[in-house]
Amino acid sequence: MTVATESPASLDALAGIEQAARAAGQKYAGSVPPQLAWSLFAAGDARLVDVRSAEERKFVGHVPDSIHVPWATGTSLTRNPRFVRELEAKTGKDARILLLCRSGKRSALAAEAAAAAGFTQVFNVLEGFEGEIDAHHHRGDQDGWRFHGLPWQQD
Repeated sequence: MTVATESPASLDALAGIEQAARAAGQKYAGSVPPQLAWSLFAAGDARLVDVRSAEERKFVGHVPDSIHVPWATGTSLTRNPRFVRELEAKTGKDARILLLCRSGKRSALAAEAAAAAGFTQVFNVLEGFEGEIDAHHHRGDQDGWRFHGLPWQQD
């Protein structure tokens, strides 16, 4: 991935998201749709951090060149007590960070924890990598990173 100049349209969208998050009393900078997250990441304007478990990344897929810092680990998804320290070591506290999980729920919790620890520009990626469960108990049929056709790979 090459580092490019910041896109004014993407940054305007982020400013609006941050303003809405403040107005709603969110503890982190806000939540971005997957398409905006990809635009920011591809342009080098943000770091994309996958907070899913190593097992999820390996068996479900992941975004190329994304950073991995698990919010929870193992098949029982035990909370990673080193999450904030690991995130800081890989990104720094002042980087623009986009957190991605399966559906957007764990990444929202991770964003709250990061903001509480002093991260200044941490965002949740809405819909997550796989999206919400639909009426047929499937993911990826109505929303999520993969649903939108954004880049991903599988090991």
